[in-house]
Amino acid sequence: MRVLFVGAEAAPFVKVGGLGEVLRALPRAMRELDCDARVIVPRYATVDAEKFPMKMEIERMKVATKEEDPHGLLSVNVLRYTAPDRSVTYFIENLECFEKRANVYGYIDDTMRWVLLCRATIEFVRRSTWKPNIIIANDWQTGFVPNLLRTEYKDDPALRGIGAIFCIHNLRHQGTFDAEFVAETDADFGRKPIPPFFSDMKYLNGMRRGILYADAIITVSPTYAKEILSSEYGEKLEGVLQERRGDLSGILNGIDAERFDPATDPAIAVRYSAHHLASRAKNKVALQRQFGLSEDEHAMVIAYNGRLDEQKGIPLLIATLRPLLDNLPFQFVAMGDGNPEYKKFFKELSEAYPGRVGARLEYDEKLPRMIYAGADAVLIPSRFEPAGLVQLEAMRYGAIPIVRKTGGLADTVEDADPHHGKGTGFVFEKFDPQALLITVVRAHESYRNKREWAKLVERAMFQDFSWKSSARKYVALCRKLGRALQL
Repeated sequence: MRVLFVGAEAAPFVKVGGLGEVLRALPRAMRELDCDARVIVPRYATVDAEKFPMKMEIERMKVATKEEDPHGLLSVNVLRYTAPDRSVTYFIENLECFEKRANVYGYIDDTMRWVLLCRATIEFVRRSTWKPNIIIANDWQTGFVPNLLRTEYKDDPALRGIGAIFCIHNLRHQGTFDAEFVAETDADFGRKPIPPFFSDMKYLNGMRRGILYADAIITVSPTYAKEILSSEYGEKLEGVLQERRGDLSGILNGIDAERFDPATDPAIAVRYSAHHLASRAKNKVALQRQFGLSEDEHAMVIAYNGRLDEQKGIPLLIATLRPLLDNLPFQFVAMGDGNPEYKKFFKELSEAYPGRVGARLEYDEKLPRMIYAGADAVLIPSRFEPAGLVQLEAMRYGAIPIVRKTGGLADTVEDADPHHGKGTGFVFEKFDPQALLITVVRAHESYRNKREWAKLVERAMFQDFSWKSSARKYVALCRKLGRALQL
């Protein structure tokens, strides 16, 4: 089985968010199952050519017509990097759309850039001696791949029998617009041809087009696959999703269990495992020192790590943290970047509770693992959460998740039941400050029973959220689709 992943980012070459990590770990896990899984991404200026030496695969490949691109600005090179483990990554190189850009996302012509990536991917596959059986497109930026494959290129003999899977990582992001504020007269319903380059693509909906034209659709957790069929979570696409529900499934994201391992992680103060938890307390002291908190290994430390965004439930934290701090003896640390108003709240909170609250309001590569190793619990009160990585990484390090029952959080965190020795965290259902407050109080009461809390930590750390199980499901789906397309 040969599979080509296409996305806007892929670690270790370029990573902005969770998608970059998925496109590093999932193809690798599939290769361990004898699947030839490769990745294709843009070559941005930030990709280190010395660290990742590339060879020319196809030079000056035409992607647009001469009428669209009389000066050849949209011609691309396809480069190939072969890693020491023999895995292959392809890079789409274009000076104007990728190499000249300081960031991956956030440009007024983003839609045109992603259409270029998608057309270039298909043109590469047409010309390449290596042909994938399946192309897996990820999020709206690459939803044009199944669209093009099933319309403009549907009769191309070089592409016959190639299947397209579309993976939804976050349904809310559908293009360079906010779907909530697009008038019906401006909306892209996905049936018209993709406009020519340099024309108006403002409302082009890559998410809808990916859903419409893919042979199979995946979301990143089983519960999210059900939720997005409703008007509450469907982001105005529930209608087309209901039409395609027979082709829709949810496969849970995993984590890199080798990279996120407290027994070997060099980013934490003291290494430990579920079998040797006693030394974990030293990481709490290191975390307290890092955030300027009073050093006390017996104090309960609760943390928030993530984007400062309404989706992540920050309004619930704003409504509950002060009452909780005024009534319960715990410490709190926050790390993340995002909404300036939310950053202001956490800054003022740390000033109001010196020695008890600390905040780092910017991105840091290593600090999350220090937080997971030192905190007793992490707050994830999301309004919606397609998959979620924080709860998986936190449990791996023994930090107990306090979560709202939605999306991937519902699939991965079981509510604690000390009387029956079950559960891996604390779960509430309503997106409501009172529900979160009660759940934090419940977690704090549980923490006071050290014996039961230790058992809870052990259960959480023994959970297996590696990519192995998910990779097997992806490979099985690819094989099933491949067989169906050969009939």
